[in-house]
Amino acid sequence: MHPDVSQTPSVLEIRDLHKAYGALEVLKGVSLRAQRGDVISLIGSSGSGKSTLLRCANLLEDSQQGEILFKGEAVHWKGHGGMRRPGNARQVLRIRTNLSMVFQQFNLWSHMTILQNVMEAPLTVLGRDRAEVEPKARAYLDKVGIADKADAWPAQLSGGQQQRAAIARALCMEPEALLFDEPTSALDPELEQEVVKVIKALAAEGRTMLLVTHDMRLAADVSDKVVFLHQGNLIEEGPPSEIFGNPKTERLQQFLSATQTA
Repeated sequence: MHPDVSQTPSVLEIRDLHKAYGALEVLKGVSLRAQRGDVISLIGSSGSGKSTLLRCANLLEDSQQGEILFKGEAVHWKGHGGMRRPGNARQVLRIRTNLSMVFQQFNLWSHMTILQNVMEAPLTVLGRDRAEVEPKARAYLDKVGIADKADAWPAQLSGGQQQRAAIARALCMEPEALLFDEPTSALDPELEQEVVKVIKALAAEGRTMLLVTHDMRLAADVSDKVVFLHQGNLIEEGPPSEIFGNPKTERLQQFLSATQTA
């Protein structure tokens, strides 16, 4: 599927990542690698560290130990342990704009139209020209099925439409990878399906994606690899057929049986 993997550095690699909030250890040495075109779903119960891992990868949260590499380039740190911070602001901006995040809550600017929301980051962060950005923004709104909402305000859209606008906004940065943090959990089931459909279409295009989700069916349908986290540790990883069809650990078996009966 990825023939020249050995020559190409991973889009994102995480090695032995540790993250704590005071005495609470949230990540206890997690390692993860996403090659170009990989769709990786992170599953596990609330508090297992899934969202924190995504936020650390995107440098929205500081980790205390371990390495984060973007396309083979290691994040430059200064300080140690609880004082550790990224040491190069330009590098942080470059990595963050290439790992576009889609959040659980849509985080759209309420005082901007949908089109303005989608165009804002390429214009202000990347310094792109409006004449170049606007047709791309409209094309991405079309891709997620809300081209007709370009001039609407966020408050005029349903939750599913707002989340699709947030996905268009992430795509408009033309990132190396998309990071989804529970993109459907704030939506009711009908609106959730609108967003699932978009995520499946993006996966089918071969986009690199990391997806934190409670939706086991979505994880099974779109993923090349599923990663199961429990209490800050990576317990099992593998293709969906193995993780869902033949879980090896008792912990994963318990988690899957709980999600099936829920």
